[in-house]
Amino acid sequence: MSTITSTPLWAPLYGASFGEAFSRFWKKYATFSGRASRSEYWYWALANGLVLLVLFGVTLALGLPTSTIDPATGASTPGVIAVIGLVLIGAWTLATVIPGLALTVRRLHDINFSGWMWFLNLIPSIGSLIIFIFTVLPSDPRGARFDQPTA
Repeated sequence: MSTITSTPLWAPLYGASFGEAFSRFWKKYATFSGRASRSEYWYWALANGLVLLVLFGVTLALGLPTSTIDPATGASTPGVIAVIGLVLIGAWTLATVIPGLALTVRRLHDINFSGWMWFLNLIPSIGSLIIFIFTVLPSDPRGARFDQPTA
């Protein structure tokens, strides 16, 4: 029996596979309650990084050769492929910003911190480092206080 079918959606999925983490990310699109395991969080981070790497790589590889530079002014004009690539990158970013925020809040819950700790990201330089450190910490059983099982 697969862990994804035996673990309720409201509970963290410890030992989630890459596919399970990717699926749960989208199923819990804007769910800020509950918890997310390290594997759920980091497999999504890997998936997101790979998608962005491919999008940027294709945009650069195919978009730069189609760009033009005006010899008189030195101004560059992006080609159609570059514009399409940038639109796709923007669309992916917009589609994943809310669920990414929700996943980070659930990860903070799993280590028994309030989701409001996410706002540490707003502290220049050090804030993102603090959140990064929090996301690699092991789960804390006291984080179960954030679980909200449904009937």
